[in-house]
Amino acid sequence: MSVRWPRRAGLAGIDEAGRGPLAGPVVAAAVILPAARLIRGLDDSKRLAPAERERLAQRIRARALAWGLGWADAAEIDALNILEATLLAMRRALLALPVRPRALQVDGDQAPAVADLGLPRPVETVVGGDGREAAIAAASILAKTWRDGYMVAAEQRHPGYGFAAHKGYGTPEHLAALAGLGPCPLHRRSFEPVRSACARPGDPE
Repeated sequence: MSVRWPRRAGLAGIDEAGRGPLAGPVVAAAVILPAARLIRGLDDSKRLAPAERERLAQRIRARALAWGLGWADAAEIDALNILEATLLAMRRALLALPVRPRALQVDGDQAPAVADLGLPRPVETVVGGDGREAAIAAASILAKTWRDGYMVAAEQRHPGYGFAAHKGYGTPEHLAALAGLGPCPLHRRSFEPVRSACARPGDPE
């Protein structure tokens, strides 16, 4: 059965953050921007300084017609694979929108399944869309800032790994902590070198 949205709005841009890290969720955002009141400075979140990303994220949340977030955790990534988990996170971001979009643009060359949601089809995929399309760029910024905030908070729950600094990516500091401490529940055990660390005696289950 199709989801019932209270009303329709414009184009939703969709993007994700966190496909590559060794730990933490993959996070997606869906954003519908207004035709007027353009937000200056939107760009691929990876090309923006952290302070600028945070500033823009506040403006996007304040000015967007609608926005939604979705994610898949490490266990889902391990069970599904990173591509399918990313598409699941994108679908969840769409379901989090309070209104029904009239059109969909997704960064990259693959899109989540939407046939059962009563959403417009086909979904437009845009390679490099986070640097070319405003709504996708806005989604990339919301996804990135939310995920970064999650990983900063994870430092308190799982001290010693340096999550606040590297956000789960495979930096030398993270690899050294992984070798010394073994994986924690946030680690993606289907990813190397986490998989190898799991094979060592003493890995916490």
